[in-house]
Amino acid sequence: VQGGGSAGVHPSGVVTPLDGIRTRLRGRARVLHAPGPSLGVPPAPVDADRCTDPRTDTPGVLVRLLDEHGHELHAEHRLSGGQLEPTLVPGAHTVEISAVLRPRCGGEWTFGVGGFGRMTIVLDEQVLLDDDFPCRTDDPAVVHVTPPLHTVKAVLAPRRPVVLVARRELAAGTGRATILAAAPPEEDPDAALAAAVDAARRADAAVVFVGTTEHTETEGHDRTGLALGGRQDALVRAVAAVNPRTVVVVNSGGPVELPWREEVAAVLLAWFPGQEAGGGIADVLFGHAEPGGRLPTTWAASLADAPVTATRPAADGTLEYTEGLHIGHRAWLRAGRTPAYWFGHGLGYTTWAYESVAAPEQVAAGSGFTVRVGLRNTGRRAGREVVQVYLACPGSAVDRPERWFAGYAAVRAEPGGTAIAEVAVPARALRYWSEADGGWRTEPGTYRLLVGRSAGDVRWEDSLTVTEKGGGEVR
Repeated sequence: VQGGGSAGVHPSGVVTPLDGIRTRLRGRARVLHAPGPSLGVPPAPVDADRCTDPRTDTPGVLVRLLDEHGHELHAEHRLSGGQLEPTLVPGAHTVEISAVLRPRCGGEWTFGVGGFGRMTIVLDEQVLLDDDFPCRTDDPAVVHVTPPLHTVKAVLAPRRPVVLVARRELAAGTGRATILAAAPPEEDPDAALAAAVDAARRADAAVVFVGTTEHTETEGHDRTGLALGGRQDALVRAVAAVNPRTVVVVNSGGPVELPWREEVAAVLLAWFPGQEAGGGIADVLFGHAEPGGRLPTTWAASLADAPVTATRPAADGTLEYTEGLHIGHRAWLRAGRTPAYWFGHGLGYTTWAYESVAAPEQVAAGSGFTVRVGLRNTGRRAGREVVQVYLACPGSAVDRPERWFAGYAAVRAEPGGTAIAEVAVPARALRYWSEADGGWRTEPGTYRLLVGRSAGDVRWEDSLTVTEKGGGEVR
């Protein structure tokens, strides 16, 4: 639901996609669920869905602050085992998180405690871990938000409650974050894939969720590739092979490779949608809301296709931005390459005709202008369209992109209805930075004005003259 790092939060609850879909289809259809092969991520903090407070038996965990003799100074009920800032009281020496875990399945479980300093994990009064983990980083995000998780394994019987306790001493320089985590046994990857395929084969439609996690998309960490982790690509292809009505929901915070995108019925980009993810995604999947967003980035079919990937510091630490202005969709246009999805791309549940464009023939340097685009909703549903305006300046005396984004406007219309999109193009869209003058300048001359649905889907273009002074008539 979110990326990792200092912006991370622990919500009071999360509506999962499975919860959202089941709620939407309750009483109307049966939902089959198969988790698919594991991504091999660290165990998640225990939560109210799996644990209860050992003192009150309410869903969640018990957090206590103890003095150096183990006497309780403070206790409170919390919903999650991820405690970034447990309450501090005078004399506090140790943070303790405890929970009653009711395992839904038996086998070898993984337990973890996150933080720095002296830490222990105790399961039904049996010590599983007791060690000191010194803090060797000054990265505040690691110390206070995502401390490393130290794990151990133990065999549990199905549905037999166990008491799980983690303790961490609050030594100087170790931060306050303390995490108690648990994960059930991982299913054999081949068996998990086969179960997903079987469920898809028996279903009227299949929805496959793929993406990245807060462990791979986080501050202080660079991704080394765009491929989806684990066997996610194999999962999509296997499901699509047995069910032609396969929809893939991409749950990521940035571009990823989608090598199977032409093999599935639809792809929905959900990004990291937050704690109400399940309800929002279900609304879009079942047509209660339109997926009206547009890509703020250009997505490569593969990392090897991307024009700008080698920007790195030299051995002496200097970083030369040799690509200059030519990044994102600008780099793709300059290289003459076609990505999987252009900047600005996005589909909805209807179609649109671009019927007219009214734009000035010339504008004065330093002046903005407005482009008015007439559209018609040619589909059977109400919808939203995002009209985009781009500029180009062939033969410019300065280094410019092949074309660049200049403005946009969103409109809505009922089936068969019309709308006028008024795109305000600011004066700065025509400017460039002059190193010689140490300021922004506008180059007079002939530009190209383009209107379309994305950086790669242009529906109209014409010339625009930029003068030192004066204006012009509207076409």
